Amino acid sequence: MEYEPTPISGAYIVRMNKIEDDRGFFARLFCQDEFKAQGLADHVVQANLSHNTHKGTLRGMHYQSPPALESKLVRCIRGAILDVIVDMRPRSDTYREHFCIELNEDCAIFVPALCAHGFQTLEPNTDVLYMVSGKYQPDAERGLRHNDPALGINWPLPTEHISDKDQQWPLLTD
Repeated sequence: MEYEPTPISGAYIVRMNKIEDDRGFFARLFCQDEFKAQGLADHVVQANLSHNTHKGTLRGMHYQSPPALESKLVRCIRGAILDVIVDMRPRSDTYREHFCIELNEDCAIFVPALCAHGFQTLEPNTDVLYMVSGKYQPDAERGLRHNDPALGINWPLPTEHISDKDQQWPLLTD
């Protein structure tokens, strides 16, 4: 795998090294030894799948607070998404900055702990796979409003499909 740093400290674009032949290709999606060598969370506690029926569906912006920290390896395995990370680590040089990338089946994004994560689907019937380093704990869940003016995230499509919970996260100025 290849690891390309992003402007958010500790976040990486993770690209597969494909072994191709006339049948298609084989590629490793996760390797504990490689992640450890990169200084990334090197264990997976949960693997989650998000199926999104509609183009324009927005999920996020979510993160877990201490002591239930979790990092994520996020891969779009069908369709395409605009994936967004917001650094919520108060001591980080990139605190409250965000990074956007279009993900499809060709690459993934590693999201460090205490970075909020969300995405918007760019195609109908889009599937997103999350490999997560910590167990989800509802009492530790935090979130940001996707349209918070303080973040300035430019979502490419109108937001027509979003959960009530994701619409209710507080603004950063609250």
